Amino acid sequence: MSDLPLPPPRLRTPVAPAETPGTSGLMTLATGVVVVAALSIARDVLIPITLAVLLSFILAPVVDLLRRLRLRRMPAVLIAMLLALGVILGLGAVIGTQLASLATDAPRYASAIEDKIQAAQGMTAGRLSDLLERLARQGARASKAALPTSRPATPAARNAAAAPVPVEIREPPASPAAMAQRILAPALAPLATTGIVFVVAMFILLQQEDLRDRLIRLFGARDLHRTMMAMDDAGRRLGRYFLTQLALNATFGCLIGAGLLLIGVPNPVLWGIVATLMRFVPYMGSILAAALPLTLAAAVDPGWSMVLWTAALFLITEGIMGQAVEPLVYGHSTGLSPVSVVVAAIFWGWLWGPIGLILSMPLTLCLVVLGRHVDRLEFLDVLLGNRPALTPAENFYHRMLAGDVDEVQDFAETALKTRALSLYYDEIAIPGLQLAATDIARDVLSEMQIARIREGVAELLGELSDADEGEPAAPSGEAPEPPPAPLPPAWCAPAAVLCIAGRGPLDDMASAMLAQVLGKHGLGASVAPHATVGSRATLLAQQPEGVLMVCLCYAHITGTPSHLRYAIRRLRKRLPGVVILVGLWPEDAIGDQRLRAAVDADRYAASLREMVAACLAEARRAPVGLPPTPIDPIPPDVIPLGAQDGAMPATN
Repeated sequence: MSDLPLPPPRLRTPVAPAETPGTSGLMTLATGVVVVAALSIARDVLIPITLAVLLSFILAPVVDLLRRLRLRRMPAVLIAMLLALGVILGLGAVIGTQLASLATDAPRYASAIEDKIQAAQGMTAGRLSDLLERLARQGARASKAALPTSRPATPAARNAAAAPVPVEIREPPASPAAMAQRILAPALAPLATTGIVFVVAMFILLQQEDLRDRLIRLFGARDLHRTMMAMDDAGRRLGRYFLTQLALNATFGCLIGAGLLLIGVPNPVLWGIVATLMRFVPYMGSILAAALPLTLAAAVDPGWSMVLWTAALFLITEGIMGQAVEPLVYGHSTGLSPVSVVVAAIFWGWLWGPIGLILSMPLTLCLVVLGRHVDRLEFLDVLLGNRPALTPAENFYHRMLAGDVDEVQDFAETALKTRALSLYYDEIAIPGLQLAATDIARDVLSEMQIARIREGVAELLGELSDADEGEPAAPSGEAPEPPPAPLPPAWCAPAAVLCIAGRGPLDDMASAMLAQVLGKHGLGASVAPHATVGSRATLLAQQPEGVLMVCLCYAHITGTPSHLRYAIRRLRKRLPGVVILVGLWPEDAIGDQRLRAAVDADRYAASLREMVAACLAEARRAPVGLPPTPIDPIPPDVIPLGAQDGAMPATN
């Protein structure tokens, strides 16, 4: 082996090891399993309570309306409960009457459907089955003729083999108590559930403030104001949503009932009520509600015209309600992602049966609202809500890291329809670069990934070279500002504004964005790397001519940037009288008075848009025809201090 010394190891920023699932993760998983098991085991108790809570959300606006009519809480709650009970009992009576009428004619409908099915089979598969039966009979005759003739059995043997053995099972007569239980049990369970629902809902409405205070104490005692505002907002939104959904579904049921009445389908009121209830089931509710009316239309009409009219009624009504009315009432979305709605319907249907299927969307919406207002339940909003999981800046960084510039460009074109180019850079692109710079400082990105990000940003800048960038719009209610005066010609020269990148790994990309936006406003701008001001020697070698303003761009800066102070000192010696603007784009950096005092620049800006506004203000402040700032000649006998300046400590 060679005795050559090993090269010194490359210094790396310490990175925290990857987190492994610990006790907290296992406890969370165990808690989830226990909650699901409790929901399944205690369904007989939880279903009435859940229905009572939803009923209280629906009746809360009615109670508030009665309270505004100067009624006390107890009479207002009782009147609201009596109204709800009357509506439910009336619907129950109508449903019972309609079911009794339907049961009377059920045998006739069944025979008509059987005849229609047989006729359909005779036209299609029936002919094939008849052919197969004839072939089977012919095969049986041929095999019977080929078998030898056996000795005929005696009449006594035939009678003994054919005579069945009579068996009779007699049940003992039922007692009056058993008969009463058999008759009343199916009716007592719904009545008991209804009673529990109304009693719990009444107490929730009566103790609304007390329950709210207890929940505030339970979930947000550390921030009472924020928790109270969140709960009031959530309760108001949920109540409005449930009441609106009930009204829309009732309208859908009324339209279906009226349409079926005109078409001639029996029991249209029953099918309208069924359509109202089934439409609480997401996506599949209308299809399930249409199944029975279509079957009944096929039984009543000897042809197929009534079936087609019924199908058209459901399709047209659902299309109008789902695509026109609901987006107008709810907005573009109810706050739930489509996948979460389907998964929630499957989950609650598996857990609580048909009632869970109907309650799946309200329950899921409650969970999403809780996730948006309770920090510990934020994962519910991420999993079930329709808000993007990644912010635009995070999505920008993620797509650049993956090398998918086309998707970034597509998103940029969509964003630029409603905002200027500088706003897109400030709100999305530069924050994305800051995320990338943070990961580079942590040394978690490879050289290939850094090169991919730089290439992607450079390609994006080229694609956005034709994007619009206008003056900021005047505030609403104020007169628009007059068109700006033309810029002095000196400020339109190619090197009027020198955009120098900071020491960050991607600051040159940010300075290129600034130069691009300045050019769209008519200012001449050029880009220079940070090495330009790294020392007096390199600054002298650049020989800047016609520079009227210098912009130093720092998208990522930490610590005490002594290198920035020395860079500004060199610029002042080389370009006396030139305004120096420092853009410290991290928002917390621009407010650091200690940092500003140490840097001692002429102007400061916390965003690219502020830097553009400062440059335009400086240019319009100068008189037209102002000559470029002269550059003091450096005597040839001055010794460059690049080595000494470069040895200064710098922290980034």
